[in-house]
Amino acid sequence: MFEPILATAARSYFFMRRFMPTAIVIDTINTRRGLKWGVLAMLLAVPYALAAIYCRAQVEAGAPAWLNLIVILCLWNTLKLLLIGPISLLKLMAARVREAVARRRMTKALHASAASTSRCSCRDTADATSQPVHLLIAA
Repeated sequence: MFEPILATAARSYFFMRRFMPTAIVIDTINTRRGLKWGVLAMLLAVPYALAAIYCRAQVEAGAPAWLNLIVILCLWNTLKLLLIGPISLLKLMAARVREAVARRRMTKALHASAASTSRCSCRDTADATSQPVHLLIAA
């Protein structure tokens, strides 16, 4: 009994994620490259808010009541787009901190490995012909 309901819910969810404009924008913003566009995406909330205001005015003027569904949809999209700006900024700051820590760890590891190889007396291990190391490896 629950299997058809669950299957229908899953299909509609994936359809919405794939084809609805705000879902596409939010999915794009949630990537690492898209995090910087979150604040600009907040501007997309303005047309949705204006559409909600217009549809609400039409309903009050005598238009069909089903336009209230469009008002709710527009207000929901407005809310989503308004919230993605601050959320993307927080995610961007966290990603930059993570990248800086990784870069710092890599730099320390490179300096540590360079210091350990400079202590090694590599000249003593070379053969008597004193060929460069890359020629010794190729031979």
